[in-house]
Amino acid sequence: MRSLALILVLLIGGCGLLPELKDETAGWSANRLYSAAKEAMGDGSYDKAVKYFEILEARYPYGRYAQQAQIEIAYAYYKANEPANAIAACDRFIKLHPNHPNVDYAYYLKGLVNFNEDLGILGYISMQDLTERDPKAAREAFEAFKELVARYPSSKYAADATARMKYLINAMASHEVHVAHYYLRRGAFVAAANRAQTAVKTYPGAPASEEALFIMVKAYDALGLTDLRDDAERVMRTNFPSSDYYNKRGLDRKEPWWRLW
Repeated sequence: MRSLALILVLLIGGCGLLPELKDETAGWSANRLYSAAKEAMGDGSYDKAVKYFEILEARYPYGRYAQQAQIEIAYAYYKANEPANAIAACDRFIKLHPNHPNVDYAYYLKGLVNFNEDLGILGYISMQDLTERDPKAAREAFEAFKELVARYPSSKYAADATARMKYLINAMASHEVHVAHYYLRRGAFVAAANRAQTAVKTYPGAPASEEALFIMVKAYDALGLTDLRDDAERVMRTNFPSSDYYNKRGLDRKEPWWRLW
């Protein structure tokens, strides 16, 4: 015990012998901190850039660089592949500065973070079964872009946001259709019809609606719901009169087209 006490005394005393860590930014002006942060960003040192921006905001909270530092932090987190921190920084900027001239960029960046996070999920690059994927990021990206376009239709980011929204609509519709097809293959016809109907109603005009209607026809036919089947077929023929689903096995056949798959 006496030896342990002696060791502790030496350790505690030794702490006073260690040199204090020097803050390299001590005495730096707001301009110098901002320039250093931007330089770090340019070099790809995003963690270092975040550190400088955070020091800048803490030391000069009312200066002209503080607000810009907040949105730059969001971008640095985005580039550092830290989507949760990037989105939190965007939300913070939007909440603190709803009338800032660059708040449209905060909405756009928030949408972009979710969009790129989702691209490998709902895109066709991954081989994971779509039924196992969560389209949450796609929905949140869509909502951010939608709010941007609604609030700031003249924003320089509005056109790109609109284009991405169109992609997301079909991606989300495709997700619903894939799930519906999954149910159809397993004979869960009620679930298949309901999921396909959700795709048609929630994402009208999406190209995936063609397959959704086809699944509804198949599912209702399997359930013996002829009225609903005929209604779905009528809507499908109205909106997709040249669908490949009608002609995959030729026109001269005795069985209805939907019973050949």
